[in-house]
Order: sequence, then C-alpha cells, then structure tokens
Amino acid sequence: MQQQISVVTIGVLDLDRSKHFYVEGFGWRPVFENEEIVFYQMNGFVFGTFKLLSLEQDMGRSGLKSPGAFSLAHNVASREDVDTVMDQLVLAGGSMLRKADAPPHGGFRGYVADPDDHAWEIAWNPFWPIDENGLVTFGI
Repeated sequence: MQQQISVVTIGVLDLDRSKHFYVEGFGWRPVFENEEIVFYQMNGFVFGTFKLLSLEQDMGRSGLKSPGAFSLAHNVASREDVDTVMDQLVLAGGSMLRKADAPPHGGFRGYVADPDDHAWEIAWNPFWPIDENGLVTFGI
C-alpha cells in the first residue's frame, strides 16, 4: 500500500467563520465549497472543513469532540516566518495557545488554535527543508 494521505477533513461549527480563518489567516483559496464543506487543494492532498453535524452524519458517528489529541502543522521557510504566520492567524480569528519558542530538539515553533479549537503548530525546522512546491522532507 502506498504511504500517503489523500484528504484530511476536520469538523467545524461555523463554516463561514472557519473559511475566514483559513483564507485570511493562511491565505489559502478554496477549490470547492457548498453549504456543508470547503475543500482546499494542498501540496499533494486535499484539506477539508466540514460542518460538524454533517461530518458526524457522513461518518455514522455522534458526539465528535474538539479539541482532539492531535495537532496539524504548517512549516515555514524561516524562523521569522513563525511569528508572522501566528500573528496573521490570530488576527483571522485564531487563539494563541503557545507563543513561539525554541524546543529542546531545535528549530522554532508555537501553537495557534483555529476558531473550532483545532491546534496548529507553526514551525521552522532547519533540518526539514521545504521545496518550491511546499513539500517538507524529514531530516535529522
């Protein structure tokens, strides 16, 4: 089986509020949207925001909880970009979870929550290069 992820979809309470965060905060542009879901084409996969109740119905589950025991990550090209992106995300409706600092393993990172409390790590890691297509390569 190929080692890949095709789509990551998160549940949101207010689709318009969520779209504002991702469009104004990250600068992403939707490739498809309707009254229940917004899809963004990423570098090799699709990211979706789905109304929580619709996602529960689609999965055949109820009581999905937020926040979860996971974080999504957005790596940037420079240490300075970490604070810049975090500030943009807060201005677009996000909440500061942890101001950026240098973790023991190196680099620079901080955490912001989107309006539905999904955690985003904004990180710069000098050992994880980002190519011209935005693809990150694990390195040590």
